[in-house]
Amino acid sequence: MDNKKDIFRYTVRDLIEILKDFPPDLPILTDGYESGYENLEPPKIIKVKYEPDKNYYDGEFQEPYKEEQEVFEVVLIQRKIRKIL
Repeated sequence: MDNKKDIFRYTVRDLIEILKDFPPDLPILTDGYESGYENLEPPKIIKVKYEPDKNYYDGEFQEPYKEEQEVFEVVLIQRKIRKIL
């Protein structure tokens, strides 16, 4: 596969254009854990709560339960989830 367009989902230019449509003051989060790198899913706005005492593998931000207080809107730039082979 010699053509980068065949393997990479976004370029810096692509992400800049997409993110221009989001409110400029929203924080940005990403998922993580384990090794390696993946392409990105399309960025989206989600609500999270801050839980800094969680284990490192759980992340310090979590999806809120119904009627949670201290919920924040963030832009999520999530890795592509591939099927397990």
